[in-house]
Amino acid sequence: MTDADKGTATADTPADEEREPLGPEDHTGDDLGTPGPRLSRRAPYLVGFLGGLGLLSAYAVGNAVWSIRSVLVQILVAFFIAAGLNPSVRFFERRGMRRSLAVLTVMILLLVAVALFLVAFVPVMVDQVKAISNSAPDWLDSLQRNRRIQQLNDDYQIIDKTKEYVTKGDFVSGIFGGALGVGLAVLGAVANMFVITVMTLYFLAGLDQAKNALYRLAPASRRDRVRKLGDRVIDGVGGYVSGAFVVALCAGVSSLIFLFAVGMGNYAVALAFVVALLDVIPMIGATIGAVIVTAIGFATDPTIGVICVIFYVVYQQVENYVIYPRVMSKSVDVPGVVTVIAALVGAALLGVVGALLAIPTAAALMMLTREVFVRQQDVS
Repeated sequence: MTDADKGTATADTPADEEREPLGPEDHTGDDLGTPGPRLSRRAPYLVGFLGGLGLLSAYAVGNAVWSIRSVLVQILVAFFIAAGLNPSVRFFERRGMRRSLAVLTVMILLLVAVALFLVAFVPVMVDQVKAISNSAPDWLDSLQRNRRIQQLNDDYQIIDKTKEYVTKGDFVSGIFGGALGVGLAVLGAVANMFVITVMTLYFLAGLDQAKNALYRLAPASRRDRVRKLGDRVIDGVGGYVSGAFVVALCAGVSSLIFLFAVGMGNYAVALAFVVALLDVIPMIGATIGAVIVTAIGFATDPTIGVICVIFYVVYQQVENYVIYPRVMSKSVDVPGVVTVIAALVGAALLGVVGALLAIPTAAALMMLTREVFVRQQDVS
């Protein structure tokens, strides 16, 4: 080839990078041979290997979630508290306050209310708990006069063991495993309350931003509907939390007035607080509170015990059919059987916290099922 031919080849022929890559048909026997077919994605070994990796990944994720379950419960409780306080924040926002200032106002009012409760009622409650502890041996002696109970005590020494346990000065510390256990339990409770309070503040302050960020994950064509459904769920949760507080407050105030009226003023504040606290627990909370008050009423005077039975039977009917439906009518719409099932499942999963959160969760799931799945089935 002459220099002219080389120049022509250089000018007219594409460079090496423009040459076609060699295909399988271009390989000769002098090369490494023609590549074989690709490994089938349905090969048993490959399927088993990828399936094993999936199982290991699922196990690792599940183990990680289980190890942080206490933190997840705190987050869940903080979210429900924030949802319950959100209507109060909106009340101040409608009066012209900024969101941050409204959140600060609500939290200050809440802390002031808690502080007033601690100052006004906790010392009285402590004294009344001591009075109940001091009176318990006398109550047990009065029970022991009953022939049937005396026979059971002779056989099993139930009353003697209970009296010995109650009269000990350290029976409260024994519940928690000694003085160190009491200190650790109190410290853990204070730490949990602090963490939940801080997370509640964050949820309240950034609730709108968090909702908008989640809603933007939905497709634009469905974003408006997702926003409306999400707002209804959050409003329902907030309404349930606020309503549960109102119902419990009614139970506590009613018990306080009743106990003063029947002559149990020495224990009225402590027992009314116990009734209000337990009334928050669905299904069984109000009954447990009534049983506690009635038992102390019988121990004080059988006539007072009978009056307690009548009062709480009547009050629970009023609460179940008058107070609760009126308070919760705009928040949750859950049939009775679903309420029972949800409370049982929630209690089995997360204990008391699960039972508290079960009903609004069930209401949200029922609403989403009705608005999404049932409507889709109706048009298909």
